[in-house]
Amino acid sequence: MVLHVETFVKPYMRSWSLIQSELNIRPLQAEDWELVRSIYLDGIATGHATFEVEAPTWNHWNNAHLLAPRLVAASAGSILGWAALNAVSTRAVYAGIAEVSVYVDTGSRRHGVGRALLETLITHSEREGIWTLQASIFPENVASIGLLKSCGFRLVGTRERIGRMNGIWRDTWLLERRSSMVSSD
Repeated sequence: MVLHVETFVKPYMRSWSLIQSELNIRPLQAEDWELVRSIYLDGIATGHATFEVEAPTWNHWNNAHLLAPRLVAASAGSILGWAALNAVSTRAVYAGIAEVSVYVDTGSRRHGVGRALLETLITHSEREGIWTLQASIFPENVASIGLLKSCGFRLVGTRERIGRMNGIWRDTWLLERRSSMVSSD
């Protein structure tokens, strides 16, 4: 799938000089892993993207994420970001609920890449029958919270002292988006 910047990304960007003509949102392939892993490591380095302290191997990451949708955003031959879903549970009753991960390369942040990935992820998740998407975000990650809210997520609540990072207890905010396209009946 090719999304033209002028019709999809440009309206949401503050500055779109980074991406000149097209933002290609396509399925993530195993061959993309090293670049995807590098972007994940950039997110880890911020201290506000995940409790993880290192990126997993391809096999571990591959086994931990749903097969579809898994997406990368590419422009001019470079991968600018990725998005994928994790199952929240192996129990059948939760089969339509998934956790969202969206990571954008440091130099590509605030240029509409995250929005393009998230909106495409939402569309594809609904095609897969997923009726609820959720995200667990550090309250300090203001950009991610803003992106999620602008794409229809709402704050469900605060998970106080949910995990430790570098010896410090951290809170997360739980946000969710219920699909109006996929029925939970």
